[in-house]
Amino acid sequence: MEESLSETCVFCRIIAGELPAVMVHQDTDVVAFLDHRPLFRGHVLLVPRQHVTVLSDLPAEQLVPFFGTAQRLERAVEDGLGADGSLVLINNIISQSVPHLHLHVIPRHRKDGLRFWLGPRHPYDAEHPAEEYAAKIRDHLGYNGQ
Repeated sequence: MEESLSETCVFCRIIAGELPAVMVHQDTDVVAFLDHRPLFRGHVLLVPRQHVTVLSDLPAEQLVPFFGTAQRLERAVEDGLGADGSLVLINNIISQSVPHLHLHVIPRHRKDGLRFWLGPRHPYDAEHPAEEYAAKIRDHLGYNGQ
């Protein structure tokens, strides 16, 4: 695939070999390397070679190479490091420290001290009915419920 790199993007510079990184995997579509500030040792970042900022910018033909590699990395991190599980996540814009799509695969162990929680929770109620939110999302998906 033809690479589309940004001269100022840290991850593009790693892909181009201009900045160092400890590589885990490279192929024509993606690059995976250890996070230089790992949450836990073995924390891997997976990035597409093509510079895109968020998941919705990734071309459809790159979805299988990207997520196929993510799936293999998840298993390799868990099995290779003897982890009990893993945390796999993508930040889009908010909490995205480098504006280049990247997926984290973070090894987890029971009682490892990480208190990853999604909150505070905002339940649906009469003033904020679930169906209203679902309808807005369906409208943008072009889904009519059938």
